[in-house]
Amino acid sequence: MPSDARTTRLVIVESPSKAKTIAGYLGPDYLVEASVGHIRDLPRNADEVPEEFKGQPWARLGVDVDNGFHALYVISEGRRQQVAKLKRLAKEVDEIFLATDEDREGEAIAWHLVETIKPKVPVKRMVFHEITKPAIQAAVANPRDIDRALVDAQEARRILDRLYGYEVSPVLWKKVMPKLSAGRVQSVATRIVVERERQRMAFRSAEYWDILAHLAVQGQVEGPRTFNATLIALNGDRIASGKDFEPTTGQLKTGSTSVQLDGDGARGLAARLEGRPFQVTRVEEKPYRRRPYAPFITSTLQQEAARKMRYSSQQTMRTAQSLYEKGFITYMRTDSVNLSETAVAAARRQIAELYGAGNVPPQPRKYTTKAKGAQEAHEAIRPAGDNFRTPGEVAKELSGDEFRLYELIWRRTIASQMTDAVGNSISVRIRATTAAGEEADFAASGKTITDPGFLRAYVESSDDENAESDDAERRLPNLVKDQPLTADQLNATGHHTTPPARYTEASLVKALEELGIGRPSTYSSIMQTIQDRGYVEKRGQAMIPSFLAFAVIGLLEGHYPRLVDYNFTAAMEGQLDDIAAGDGTQLAFLTAFYFGSDEGEEVARSGGLKKMVTENLSAIDAREVNSIPLFVDEENRRVVVRVGKFGPYLQRRAVDGGEDAPEDKASLPEGVAPDELTPERVEELFLAGNGDRVLGDDPVTGDEVTVKSGRFGPYVSAGERKSSLFKSQSPQTLTLEQALDLLKLPRIVGKDPEGNEIVARNGKYGPYISREKDSRSLGSEDQLLTITLAEALELLAQPKTRQARAAKPPLRELGADPVSEKPLVIKEGRFGAYVTDGEFNATLRRDQKPEEITLAEASQMIADKRAKGPVVKKTAAKRAPAKKAAPKTDGEATPAKKAPAKRAVAAKKTTAAKTTAAKKAAPAKRAAPRKAATAAE
Repeated sequence: MPSDARTTRLVIVESPSKAKTIAGYLGPDYLVEASVGHIRDLPRNADEVPEEFKGQPWARLGVDVDNGFHALYVISEGRRQQVAKLKRLAKEVDEIFLATDEDREGEAIAWHLVETIKPKVPVKRMVFHEITKPAIQAAVANPRDIDRALVDAQEARRILDRLYGYEVSPVLWKKVMPKLSAGRVQSVATRIVVERERQRMAFRSAEYWDILAHLAVQGQVEGPRTFNATLIALNGDRIASGKDFEPTTGQLKTGSTSVQLDGDGARGLAARLEGRPFQVTRVEEKPYRRRPYAPFITSTLQQEAARKMRYSSQQTMRTAQSLYEKGFITYMRTDSVNLSETAVAAARRQIAELYGAGNVPPQPRKYTTKAKGAQEAHEAIRPAGDNFRTPGEVAKELSGDEFRLYELIWRRTIASQMTDAVGNSISVRIRATTAAGEEADFAASGKTITDPGFLRAYVESSDDENAESDDAERRLPNLVKDQPLTADQLNATGHHTTPPARYTEASLVKALEELGIGRPSTYSSIMQTIQDRGYVEKRGQAMIPSFLAFAVIGLLEGHYPRLVDYNFTAAMEGQLDDIAAGDGTQLAFLTAFYFGSDEGEEVARSGGLKKMVTENLSAIDAREVNSIPLFVDEENRRVVVRVGKFGPYLQRRAVDGGEDAPEDKASLPEGVAPDELTPERVEELFLAGNGDRVLGDDPVTGDEVTVKSGRFGPYVSAGERKSSLFKSQSPQTLTLEQALDLLKLPRIVGKDPEGNEIVARNGKYGPYISREKDSRSLGSEDQLLTITLAEALELLAQPKTRQARAAKPPLRELGADPVSEKPLVIKEGRFGAYVTDGEFNATLRRDQKPEEITLAEASQMIADKRAKGPVVKKTAAKRAPAKKAAPKTDGEATPAKKAPAKRAVAAKKTTAAKTTAAKKAAPAKRAAPRKAATAAE
C-alpha cells in the first residue's frame, strides 16, 4: 500500500439510527454500518438447527450440556443479508471498530461479530456512554480489546435462561396447559404479582372513625385564620388510625392498645364537643431539610416516567433509546448514580445561570448506588455533552414523548446538584373537654419551606397517589400554648382499611431492583413478557395476575420452590456479576446449576435442574395444581377456581365428601379479578349457574326476563333493558314480578305544575329523585317504586341538606404574584389542576406537573389570562380528530420491521374502509406447536 494511501475503517454499531448519528461525527475515511442487534443466537426451533447437528440428543436445547455447555449459534432470522454485507465491507477496509453498547449484551454482540465475520484486519473495541462528537472521537482514539469476561457472563445468562425455559416449560405443558412458559426472571416477577393478589384476597376491610375539627383563631393573626385538626386521643387513650391496622389483613394489630371508634361513638363525641372551648396544649417547631434525589438510573427513570407521564416500561425505554441514539442523553441502561466531573461542572454552571449562584452548594454532590452489583464505573442517565441543552433549546428537535422524557432527565440531573430544600415543620396538640369531663385531644401539623433549593427544578412523585408531595406546604396560624380556639365544624369521619395496592410496572421494577433480581437491560422485557404470556393483565396502571398465573406459580412453589425463590434468583444474578468481573467461571456455574454438586445452593445439592424436573414430574397432581383454593363456605364446601382448557371456572364440593362427592360448577365472567371473588360474589355466580336464570316473559313486550351475573353484580335483563338488583334482593329468590318492577327504572313519577318531569333513579351514591338539575336523595331503594308525585313534590320543596365539609386545601401555595401581589395557588379542579389568583384561572397543560410549576411560570400564565380579558362563552367548534403518531420502533429493529411501520402510517391516510379491510385481512400470528419452546425463555 502506498505510504500516502488513506486508512479506511469500518465502524459497526447496533442500530441504523445510531449509525446515522455517528457517521456525522466521523470523516470520510470511516464507514459506519449497523449489525441491527444480535446477529447470532441459539436456534429457536428444530428448523433452525443445522443439518449436521439434528441427530444429536442435545440439539433441541442448542447447548451441548455434556461437553462444557458448548453453545450452538446460528445466524438470526433476517440477519443473513446484513451479515453478508458486513463480511463484504470487512474485506474492503484496513481496520474494524466494534462500537456496540457498553454493557454485557453489547460486548457479546461485538464478540459474535468477530466470530461470524472472521475479519483478516485488526479489530478494536470502542466504547462510549453518549453519542456526541467529542465522545465518539475519544472512543476512536482510545480503543480496547473485547472483554471476554463480560462475554462469558452474557453467554452464561443466555444458556442459563435456555436451560431453565426448555426444561421447566414442558412440565407446565403436561400439568397445566400447552404452550406455557417458565423463565428464570419472568416466573419470579409473576410470583411477586401473584403474592400481592393473594394478600388482597385474604384482606378483610375494617372500619374506624375519627373526628375532623375545623378550628379558628379569634382576632387578627399572622397566616391563615382557620385550620383542620384530627382527633388522636380520648381520655388519654390513643384513637386507632390507619397505621394501627395490619397492612396485609386489614384488622387491628395484635396487642394494639388503641381505641377503635365506631360511627355512633364518633358522632356522639362530636355532638358532645359542640360549643365547647378548644385550647392549644403544645406547639413544637423543628427544622425541615430535604436532600436532592440522585440522578436517574434505568429503574428510577422507568418508575418516574410511569408516575408522571403514565409511560409503560417499554415506552420509556423505547423513547430513551431514541434520545440516546440522537445524541441527547447518555446511555440509558445503567444502575450507577455517578456523574462524571464534566457533567457535575456542567450542571453547576447551568444552575447558577438559571436559578442563581445561591442554589449551587459549596461542594459537588456525590451519590452512591444502593443496588447490589451496580457498575460504579458507568454514569447515570443525564443530558449528553459537557454543556447541557435546556428543554427550550431542544424542543423543536424532539417529538412530544421525547421532549417530555428529556425534560424529566434534565430536571432530575440539574436538581441532583442543587442545594437542599429547607424550612420548618410544626406539630400542634389541642384539647377540648366535654361537659361530662371527657378530654379529647386533637393534632395538626404544618410545613413551610423557606428555601425550596432543588425543589425549584424537580419534585419526585410517589406510587401512592394520596401521598403528599415534598414541596407541598401546609400553613398553620402562629399558635402558642394555651391559645383559645373555636370549632366551626366537627365532622365525624369514617375510614376503611384498604388492601395492599396492586403493583404497577413502576413499583414492580422497584421491587425487583430491591430484591437484586434482573438488571437494567432486562426490566422492560420482563414487564412485557409476563403480559405477553397471559400471566398478568394491565387494567389502567394496575397489574392483575390471571388464574393461569396462580396455577403456574402454585406448581413451581409446591414442587420447584428454589426456582422461584427470591434469594436464589438474586444469588444467580450475583454469580453472573462475578463471572463478568473475572471472579467466577461460566463452566462451574452452569455445571452446578444443571447437574448439581455437593456445594452451593439447594438446586445444585439436590442433583441440579435436570434431575429435579425429571424425577419429580410424577409427583405433581395436575388436578390439584389447577385448583386455586378460595375458601370453605358456610355449608362446609370447598370453593376453588379451576383452570380448564376453555378458561377458568368455579367449582365447589363438600369438604368431607371425598372425590366422588357431587360438585357444582359456575362460569366466571370475563374480566373478574381474583380478589373480587368474595363469598358473596361467588354465591351470586353459583346461583346464576352455568347460564342465566330465566324468570319468565314480560307480559307487555314478550321479552324473556333473565337474572344474570355481571362483573359488577347480579342484574335483570329483558331485551335491551337492564337493571341492577337492589341490595336487599337475592338472585335465587327474585320473582318475575320483582324483576319487572326493576326494569321500570328509571321511573317517571309524574310532572310538576310547570310540566317538568320528576324521575326516580338508582345512582352511584344511592336512590334519588331528580327534576331537571335539582335532586333529592331517597331513604331506601324501595321508595324508587313507591314514591308518589305528591311525596316527590314535598321532598323537592325542602332545602337540600348536605354534611358540611372542610374546604379542600390547594395543591401548592406558590407565593405572591410579582405583578398583582395576589397570592398564587395551584388547585385541583374538575378538568385538572389549575393556577389561580382568585380572579383569573389558568389550567395546566397535560405536560405540566403541579409540583414542578415555578412562581415565575404561574405568574406568566395568569398574566396571559389577564391579557385576554373576561372569558366569553362560545359554541365549541367541532375538533378535527388528532392525527395518530406513526408507530415507533426500537432502535434495534430490523429494516424489514421498520418498512411495515411506515406503510402503516401511510395506510392511515387512506379511507377508513381500506383500513378496516386491511385489519380484517391480516390474521393474528399463532406460534406453531413445535415452536412453543421458544416462549419458554
